[in-house]
Amino acid sequence: MIRKYGMFLFCALFLAGLSAGAFGGDTVAKKKKKKKSTATQSSTGNPRVKIETSKGIITVELFSDVPISTKNFVDLASSGFYDGLTFHRYVPDFVIQGGDPTGTGGGGSGKTIPLEITAHKHLKGALGMARTMDPNSATSQFYICLADVPNLDGQYTVFGHVLEGMENVIKLRQGDKMTKVTALKNASTP
Repeated sequence: MIRKYGMFLFCALFLAGLSAGAFGGDTVAKKKKKKKSTATQSSTGNPRVKIETSKGIITVELFSDVPISTKNFVDLASSGFYDGLTFHRYVPDFVIQGGDPTGTGGGGSGKTIPLEITAHKHLKGALGMARTMDPNSATSQFYICLADVPNLDGQYTVFGHVLEGMENVIKLRQGDKMTKVTALKNASTP
């Protein structure tokens, strides 16, 4: 009796493992090619912004639980503020940063927003708000993490992440341009 149930349990676990690809086999889901999404919002309903750069297109998803930073970024993108600006800071294995109309790292939109700390982490592809030593000094400058940067967690606002085009983010360097930054149609803000 124990042998019978043991064999049944083994077969069930083996089949479950195969369907999950635990033994290195391709599952049906893995074999299907991922279709490019034409939706304007991610499956979570969060807004998206398309950043066209000299190195390719980057699509970011913004987090609805970071309402002030998300609204600020969507509003600036919708107004054309970022169009033609450069990435003024590049630090390998750290961040690429842009959003300063002066290109020096010292400029902004003229409006500041408060620091919003959430559980979002500074993982590779995270989108964060740059600021001065004053926690409530974020304006228009943003950065994208080029690697996991856990020492920034809890000190800076992470308000989104790269959804598509991380390969283009990796190619960016100081001086590369944002040719056009667009809040995608129907990109609602919290």
